[in-house]
Amino acid sequence: MAVTWLKRAARTPASNEDAAREVAGRMIAAIEAEGEAAARRFARELDKWEGEILVTEEEIARNAAAIPAQAREDIDAAIANVRRFAEAQRASITDFEIEVAPGVMAGQRVVPVECVGAYVPTGRYAHIASAYMGIATAKAAGVKDVVACSAPYRGGPIHPLVLYAMHRAGADTILTLGGVQAIAALALGLFSGRAADVIVGPGNKFVAEAKRMLFGRVGIDVFAGPSEVAVIADGTADAEIVAADLVGQTEHGHESPAWLIALDRALAEAAMARVPELIAALPPTARDAADAAWRDYGEVAVCDTREEAASLSDRYASEHLEVQCADLGWWRERLVNYGSLFLGEESTVAFGDKCSGPNHVLPTKAAARYSAGLSVHKFLKPLTWQSATREGAKRLSEITARISRLEGMEAHARTADLRLARWFPGHNLPLGEPVQG
Repeated sequence: MAVTWLKRAARTPASNEDAAREVAGRMIAAIEAEGEAAARRFARELDKWEGEILVTEEEIARNAAAIPAQAREDIDAAIANVRRFAEAQRASITDFEIEVAPGVMAGQRVVPVECVGAYVPTGRYAHIASAYMGIATAKAAGVKDVVACSAPYRGGPIHPLVLYAMHRAGADTILTLGGVQAIAALALGLFSGRAADVIVGPGNKFVAEAKRMLFGRVGIDVFAGPSEVAVIADGTADAEIVAADLVGQTEHGHESPAWLIALDRALAEAAMARVPELIAALPPTARDAADAAWRDYGEVAVCDTREEAASLSDRYASEHLEVQCADLGWWRERLVNYGSLFLGEESTVAFGDKCSGPNHVLPTKAAARYSAGLSVHKFLKPLTWQSATREGAKRLSEITARISRLEGMEAHARTADLRLARWFPGHNLPLGEPVQG
């Protein structure tokens, strides 16, 4: 068995973390010290925004009235799919209680966080779908308050379609604010009066670094890097579809990797030949990003066996993984490391990015080895509780006292001793040797 490389990446995804960390740290410190004044100053300097930060209900209504009917219908349909999937996820997580031992009850209550900050990026493209991926999912989890931010679009207000999507997805408060200043404002509760418990949403390297620096003070979704796609294809695949799906993700940015894992060399070579042609036919903005991404980060490997291909895919742990092969059931059961899986040529990453239902905020940079994408789980706290009868507490006290003393923790042991003395005077239970040191 062997892997034959037809194309290797010239670079690995670079995030210039040191530079981003310095900029994000300086901005967060200024906003912590000066509050809303500093956030407004950064909005003027970086986004050329002089208007109000808080979007009014009147502005939202005027904006919605101007949206074409077809655009409203499409966005509403996509939101409905995302919400339906998220609601099914929520229904799968339940409260429960069990008797873990005679007289000892324990259980779980699933409680949503109180406030979520949802960041919606605006830059090379108008990221309409990013609005409802975060907001609708939080609302399906039962979050009471969602504060959403998006940057001014090319010096003006929030992109009208993004604003419509944010509102329809259920945002309670919308702020015209982008970048590091938006993440800091969400964490500190600026302009809204409600500090976020969790902040979600994709963004550039400065946004990602701001989220990383604030993690711990707030929860976050993922440590995001450039968007990624991997396609596993065998001889039954259509080279044109394979090539189109690789190119479809490279337009995200100059550092977006695209990986083809092929089980048929002829298929691999045909797809490789077609990729540059498809890139050349793109409009300028997408062409510029896709050309650099494929040139510097694209890889093509040919594997002898499907087990070898699956192992290579699991090492990549790609954000998006497509399988265009025979016997899709085998691949679904075998593959374990990916952000989201797209089975068969009838499914494509773009469906997941825009409207099919599962969330498009996903782990990158091999984080799929240990984490999953955004879901209602991110907004829920499975809180545990316990209670005991006095008979149940008798056995727990005996075990607790002995283990505590084995650990050298005498104060813990004495909380158990006290209960036994109160409720079972004269007992002769072995409680371990008291800690002396």
